[in-house]
Amino acid sequence: MTYATVLLAFGSGVAALIYEIVWFQLLELVIGSTAVSLGILLATFMGGMCLGSLTLSRLRFYALELGIAILGILVLFLMPFVGSASSAAACLLPPTLLMGATLPVLARQVDDVSQMGLIYGANIAGAVLGCLLSGFYLLRVYDVATATYLAVSINVAVAGIAFALVPKPLPGSSPVRERGGSSPTVYIAIALSGLCALGSEAIWTRTLGLLFGASVYTLSIIVAVFLTGLGVGSGIGSLFCRILTRPRLALGCCQLLAADAISWTAYSISASLPYWPIDPSISSNIWFNFELDLARALWAFLPPTILWGASFPLALAAAGSRPHDSSKLFAGIYAANTLGAIAGALGASLILVAWIGSQRTEQVFIALSTIAGLILLSRRWLIVAALGCLSIYVVPPVSKLLIAYGRYAATWTGKSDIVYAREGINSSVAVASFPNGLLTFHVAGKVQASNVPRDMRLQRMLGHLTSLVPANPRSVLVIGCGAGITAGAVSIDPRVQRETIAEIEALVPRAAAEYFSEPNFDVLHNSKVQVRIDDGRHYLLTTHERFDGITVDPLDPWVKGAANLYTVEFYEVMKQHLNAGGVVTMYIQLFETNQDAVKSSVATFFEVFPNATIWGNPYQGKGHDMVLLGQAEPLKIDLDEMEERVGYRGGDSKVAKSLAEVGMNSPVDLFATYAGRAIDLRQWLTGAAINRDRNLRMQYLAGIGLNADDSASIYAGMLAYRHFPEDLFFSAEGRVDSLREAIRRER
Repeated sequence: MTYATVLLAFGSGVAALIYEIVWFQLLELVIGSTAVSLGILLATFMGGMCLGSLTLSRLRFYALELGIAILGILVLFLMPFVGSASSAAACLLPPTLLMGATLPVLARQVDDVSQMGLIYGANIAGAVLGCLLSGFYLLRVYDVATATYLAVSINVAVAGIAFALVPKPLPGSSPVRERGGSSPTVYIAIALSGLCALGSEAIWTRTLGLLFGASVYTLSIIVAVFLTGLGVGSGIGSLFCRILTRPRLALGCCQLLAADAISWTAYSISASLPYWPIDPSISSNIWFNFELDLARALWAFLPPTILWGASFPLALAAAGSRPHDSSKLFAGIYAANTLGAIAGALGASLILVAWIGSQRTEQVFIALSTIAGLILLSRRWLIVAALGCLSIYVVPPVSKLLIAYGRYAATWTGKSDIVYAREGINSSVAVASFPNGLLTFHVAGKVQASNVPRDMRLQRMLGHLTSLVPANPRSVLVIGCGAGITAGAVSIDPRVQRETIAEIEALVPRAAAEYFSEPNFDVLHNSKVQVRIDDGRHYLLTTHERFDGITVDPLDPWVKGAANLYTVEFYEVMKQHLNAGGVVTMYIQLFETNQDAVKSSVATFFEVFPNATIWGNPYQGKGHDMVLLGQAEPLKIDLDEMEERVGYRGGDSKVAKSLAEVGMNSPVDLFATYAGRAIDLRQWLTGAAINRDRNLRMQYLAGIGLNADDSASIYAGMLAYRHFPEDLFFSAEGRVDSLREAIRRER
C-alpha cells in the first residue's frame, strides 16, 4: 500500500461528506424535513453505496471519482426541480452507486486486511474534515453551489492523483493473507454492528440536539465526533490485525464490549450530562459553547464508536480465511455493515423511538450487540455475555427536563412540573406546569408557546392580524400548530369558513388539545379546522389550494431546518398561494439571536413583500418579538371598519374578548404596535444578508447568536427609523389622531 492510496481514501471521504450535507440540505427544501421523507432518502443514499460496493468494484478509481464529480454537478442543478421523495431518490442513486464502489476499488491495491482497515479509517478521517468544513465554513460563508464545486474539485484532483501515481492491478490480482475460519456469522455480526451503530446514532443525535441546541453547528459537531470515534477505532483495529491470531474472537469481544458502551452513552446523555451544572447562556462567546459541546460529545461517544470502528477491520480479518480478491472481500463486509446501518437508522428513527421510546430502543441495541458477540464466541463466553446483558438495566429513560428545556435543563431543575413529555417521530414534545397556574409548551427542547401574557399577546396578534386585515378571510392556513393559540384566534373569526393547520409532528396537536384547550378556544375540535401532519413548506409546495391568509410560527431561526421557512423562495410560494387581498404573517423573534439574523429575516421578507409592515410585541417596554405582515397590494386599514369587524361595539364578540384578554381594547391598541416598514428601514437594513434556498444564511447567522440577549437594542434600533404612516391608516371618526398619539407614547 502506498501513501497515495491513503490520500485517495482521505480525499474521497472529504468530498463525499460535503456532498451528503449539501444534498440533505437541498432535499429538506423540496420534500420537507419529516423523518419519513428523510428516512427514505437515507435508505437510498446508503443503499446506493451498498449496491455500488457489490456491483461496480471492477471499475477504475479515477473513473469513479470523475463520475461522482459530473453527477455531483447534475444533482446540484436538478434537485430543486424534484417533486417527490421517489424522484429525489432516483436523483441520488447514480452518484451514491459510484461512491459505494470507491473503497472496494482501493482495496485492490493492498494485500493485507490491516491495510484495508487503514484505508477505511483514512476515508472516515476525510469524512470528519468534510463534515466540519461544510458545516462551519463553506455553507456558513458561501452556499451549496460553492460547497459542491469544492467537492467536485477534490474529486477531480483525487482522480488525477489516482491516474498518475497509483498502480492499476488486474481485477482479482491481490490475495488476502490467510486468517481464521471464515463463516457467515462474521457477516451477520458486522451487519448487527452497523445496525446498532447507526440506530444509536439516530437516537443520540436527537438527544444531544436537545442538550446542545440543534443548530447547524452543534449537529456538525455531533456527526464529526461520531465519525472520529469510528476512524480512531478503525485505526486501532487495523493495527491489532497485524498481531492477532484469532480475529474472530477479537471481533466477538468488540461486540460484547459495545453492548456495555451503548449503556455508557445512553446513561451519559439521558441521565448525566443534562444535569451537569452548566448554564450555556453565560458564555461570552458562542465558540466556547462549541468547545464545551465537543468535549461532552467526545465523553459520551468515544467508547462505543471506537469499538464499532475497530469491528470493521476485525471483520475483514475474520472473514479472510482463503485467498480472495481483496476488493470482493472488502465489498462483502462493507455491504453487510451498510445494510445493517440502513436497518438501524430507519428502524430507530421511523418506528422504534415513537413506538417504544429511546430507552427501550437502546436496550434492544444492547441485546443485539450481545447476540452479535455470542454468535462469534464459544460457549465459555456465555457467562461474560450474561453479565454484559445486565447493562440493559443501566439505560435510563430520556430526562423529561431535557425534553422540555433542552440546553437549559440543568438551570430548570425543580422549578416546574413536567406534566407531559413524549418522543414523536420528528420532535419531542413537553408541557410544563407552574404553581401559579402558568403552562408552557415545549418542542425540541424549546418553549414554543405559553399562557404567559407576553406570549399570549404575540400568539393572538399573529392570528387576529391574519384574519382581520384581509377583506374577506374565508380560508386561512396556519403553519406550525404549537399550543394552538394562534390557530384558535383565527378560528373564532366568524368570517373564516375553513382553517388548515400544517404541523410536522403529530404529538403537537394532541398535547395542545389536552392542555391548552381554553386559551386556544378548543381549536383542535372545531369543525371548520383541518389538521395536516406534514412539513409546512412541503404542504404548501404540493397543495393547489389558495388562501386569504397564511400565518407562520416556526421554531427558533437557529434550529436546523427552521430557516427553510424564511427564504425568498418560500415567501414567493406563499405569495403565489394567496387570493387577491390576502396576507402573510410571520413570527420573528428578537431574543436568542443577533442583529444580523434579524436584519436578514426582515430584509428577506421585504424582498418579496415590499409593502410589508412590522408589528412589535415589546416586553417591559423593550423588544421581545414581532410580527411581519405582507401582502401584494399596498396596505390600507380603515380603523372605523376595523371597530365593526372586531365587534368591539357589540360587546359579545369572541374576537373582541380575545384581544381584550391580551390588553387590546380597541383597534387603536392593536395597531399601536406598528413598528415600521420597508421605506422606513432602508438605511437600517443596508448590507443585510438575503436568506435564500441556496445559502440558508439566516440559520448560520442565528446559530452564532443564540446566546445573545440583544432584543432591546435591536428593537430600539429599528424604532429609531419609524415614522407614522400617514397613507396606511384612515378614519372618519378621529381614530387616526388617537393612534398617532398611542404610537408616539411607545417610543
